[in-house]
Amino acid sequence: MFGMMLLLLPMSLRAAEKDSLQVLWVGNSYTFFNDLPATVRDIAASQDLKLAVTRVLKGGEKLSGHWQNPVLQKALKRGGWDYVVLQEFSSTPAYSTESVARDIYPYAHQIDSMAKAHSPNVQVIYYMTWGHKYGNVRQTDYPLDDNYELMQERIKTAYIEMAWMNHSWCAPVGMAWQQVRRERPELQLYTADCFHPSPLGSYLAANVIVTTILQRPYQTEVTRDLPAETAEYLQQVGQQTVLDNLRLLNIKP
Repeated sequence: MFGMMLLLLPMSLRAAEKDSLQVLWVGNSYTFFNDLPATVRDIAASQDLKLAVTRVLKGGEKLSGHWQNPVLQKALKRGGWDYVVLQEFSSTPAYSTESVARDIYPYAHQIDSMAKAHSPNVQVIYYMTWGHKYGNVRQTDYPLDDNYELMQERIKTAYIEMAWMNHSWCAPVGMAWQQVRRERPELQLYTADCFHPSPLGSYLAANVIVTTILQRPYQTEVTRDLPAETAEYLQQVGQQTVLDNLRLLNIKP
């Protein structure tokens, strides 16, 4: 599962649904676990916003690997995108500043630039992920990812910088995740491996991303079978995290 490539290019769907906004998702298992793009699509539909979803996803992939994938380059060059959502590998944004600047930022810029060159009206969104439950599971020698709080701060900085450097937006999933951990630690956002998202984690991520697109509060009956109170809480945290931090996230209404 983690090594597979998922690619759906719904060209016939584009022709049939000209009123849909086209969203290209570029990422890895943090995106395809619990089918995050479908949840975003369904919540958006509940707000009368039609999204057509395309996925270029590969388990464990980094933006550097995606950039070298001719399938992604072909999709970007085809154009017609309204949103492109970019997600880096879970651990690497928490590495040293030198490593992030060398191994992530250039590839984010190249993908971002190609998207904008062929889709002039596109909005690129950097999907900020979250720290692993107990710190980086890869156990690097770098001390600033030794625990959750340190790792989360590194990831937050990396994603916000990518958004600002490329004049794009940041969807602050990791920031919302941190708030839930502080307020409702009994909610299990992680799977048993302590880093992938549970259904609750993916639902929280979906509401952050929908709010990033809508830039307004909303209510939705799309709950993905979560208890109503839990779903409402995650919706509110996701919305608040975006709407209270528009300048930080480089989202300018």
